Amino acid sequence: MKKISMIALIGMLSVGAATANFEDATTKENAIVHTEKHVAKNPKGGFVGGEEVVVTVRQVNEMRDDVPVVVKGKIVKRVGDEKYLFEDETDSITVEIDDEDWRGQTISPSDTVKLYGDVDRGIFSTEIDVDYVQKM
Repeated sequence: MKKISMIALIGMLSVGAATANFEDATTKENAIVHTEKHVAKNPKGGFVGGEEVVVTVRQVNEMRDDVPVVVKGKIVKRVGDEKYLFEDETDSITVEIDDEDWRGQTISPSDTVKLYGDVDRGIFSTEIDVDYVQKM
């Protein structure tokens, strides 16, 4: 009986260690994503380390759900309630921009903008859920 109990205990400890490492990695990834969003949304400014990576709409369409992205291009028209058509040199995509994310800026189809947000991958389409709009 003691051998079975000892083997079971060792198995449980190794599973617990593997789970702890997974949770740590997930927590670190979430902390990085949270930090990136905080930097993008911080209207007071501050230090931003490293270079910002701007991706294309074509690349966004290949990404998984909830990946933070920055895209640069033009918002060409409104297509619904808080939904807009965004274009860059590679393609177009629907973006969702909540009223507070405009930060009081007036944007026209001739303005170039950077949009900071997350990929919102649905069953039939991919969109970007925008957290922050920056007029260039």
